Amino acid sequence: MTGGYWILFIAVALISYLVQANLKSKFERFSKIPLPNGMTGRDVAIKMLHDNGIYDVQVISTPGMLTDHYNPMNKTVNLSEGVYGECSIAAAAVAAHECGHAVQHARAYAPLRMRSALVPIVQFSSSIVSWVLLAGMLLMNTFSGLLFLGILLFAVTTLFSFITLPVEIDASRRALVWLNTAGVTNVNTHDKATEALKSAAYTYVVAALSSLATLVYYIMIYMSRRE
Repeated sequence: MTGGYWILFIAVALISYLVQANLKSKFERFSKIPLPNGMTGRDVAIKMLHDNGIYDVQVISTPGMLTDHYNPMNKTVNLSEGVYGECSIAAAAVAAHECGHAVQHARAYAPLRMRSALVPIVQFSSSIVSWVLLAGMLLMNTFSGLLFLGILLFAVTTLFSFITLPVEIDASRRALVWLNTAGVTNVNTHDKATEALKSAAYTYVVAALSSLATLVYYIMIYMSRRE
């Protein structure tokens, strides 16, 4: 069991590294290709929001790299420094993707609502799950219920990872449709925006599969020690 898991773990880790490297490479390349219309990431975000009838969401700059996100609590599209003021295909794709989440929020997109509802639970689970799992494995012979509790806590984070997939894919779909129909991208740039967002989506797929593989590992430990 252990040997098989380590093979799976190494395979997932390798795939994750390759996906992240591919994503970084593409964004670096597409960050050097400007949009013909001269729009920055901020400009793209504001236009997409307004085109979708959304006027109560602010577009702000946030420190760091790849820190872009939409915050439904205060209705802000937070764009990283390399996206907010930059005019490039990568900046446009990222800005439109984050606005895709704002559109989901405005349209009460069910998977987003489900993910938002799970956030407090996931934050709590993530803060204690490692300690509960460790204690559960150490005390398995005397208190097997503790490991089972740890598995339940970890299962919440795994569920969150899989709920995240349709949310992220749908946000990219909305972004690409709008980029094309709004004329922000053209025949020479739209395929590159599509490629960038698809590469980003792969990172969520790998994260979900990695979480599932780890969950299965803990379940196997629990089952084997109960026999």
